[in-house]
Amino acid sequence: MAIRIRHADETVLEAHEINVTPFIDVMLVLLVIFMVTAPLTTVNVPVDLPSSTQQTAPRPDEPVFLTVKADHNLALGENDVPAAQLTEALAAATKGNRDERIFLRADRTVDYGTLMDVMDHLRSAGYLKVALVTLQGQTTQGQTTGTTP
Repeated sequence: MAIRIRHADETVLEAHEINVTPFIDVMLVLLVIFMVTAPLTTVNVPVDLPSSTQQTAPRPDEPVFLTVKADHNLALGENDVPAAQLTEALAAATKGNRDERIFLRADRTVDYGTLMDVMDHLRSAGYLKVALVTLQGQTTQGQTTGTTP
């Protein structure tokens, strides 16, 4: 019976290294792509958006109009409504149907924050179908190019 003793100098050394050169190449290509495309994704060009001149969708038989006046007061149909009672007034006007579309009109001088507050109030009341009403064919200089509703 022979016992063989292994010495350290008889073993084959294996290299356990990762070749990172292809990884670095791919990362540099991605870096160049992102550097080129990043400026293209930002939208900082000031633009005056035009109004729509397309035909409007047909209105329902009894549309529910919510108006934000220039003084930020609300009107449901022809009646003034305090903001605190808007949910109850909407429930009465829609007969409790929260799927009915609410036509939201706002004065041109109403700021975006006030309009979003009204829309948030509608959303929290459960009215998710909101249509924004504009003058059809109205240009930015106040000259009409079509008919108004």
